[in-house]
Amino acid sequence: MTGPSPAATPAPAVSGRIVSPADALAELLAGNRRFVSGRPIHGHEVAAAAHASGGQLPHAVVLGCIDSRVPLEAIFDQTFGSICVIRSGGHVVDRAVLGSVGFAVSALNVPLIVVLGHARCGAVDATVTALRTDSRPDGDVGYLVDEIAPAVDGIGLDDPDVGAKAMRAHVTRTVRRMRDVTGVPEAVAAGRVSIAGAVYDLDTGRVELLT
Repeated sequence: MTGPSPAATPAPAVSGRIVSPADALAELLAGNRRFVSGRPIHGHEVAAAAHASGGQLPHAVVLGCIDSRVPLEAIFDQTFGSICVIRSGGHVVDRAVLGSVGFAVSALNVPLIVVLGHARCGAVDATVTALRTDSRPDGDVGYLVDEIAPAVDGIGLDDPDVGAKAMRAHVTRTVRRMRDVTGVPEAVAAGRVSIAGAVYDLDTGRVELLT
């Protein structure tokens, strides 16, 4: 992630507990820097899976896209038991996503919610195309378009960079949706939970914080 941040430090063992939202974000920042520099410390080996099998103490729940080029544990260099991952097309939210975030906050006590968009998102591009051609896809894919469309409309179809700008706007809208999850407003007000929006660059591997 870009911007001022703490120096990269080794990730804590799964047996530890990150309870501060700021510390949780700092760990993801450091993990992304390790990934970008080609020096990750987690290889996702079976021994690490076994080590975490007795319980989990995740420090974040990350909502991202299903895009196969955006493996969340890898780009944040996180090991088993460290982050809860939710993925949907264009990180679109439905009741299952809301419930999953709520569970991570209320039952697993994660201190951080991250919404991660990415460059050249196919779901966003499909929405732009659908709106330009007035051809909403049938069935469940149409739901993705309907959910992303407000972000596209907010930018305007005539904008030459509508896809990239709409993706960022969609991240911001999704961050606001996270504030409606049961129990999250109270946790945020008490300082126990923070919500961040970010964008992943497919070419560089870097994650940029938006909010």
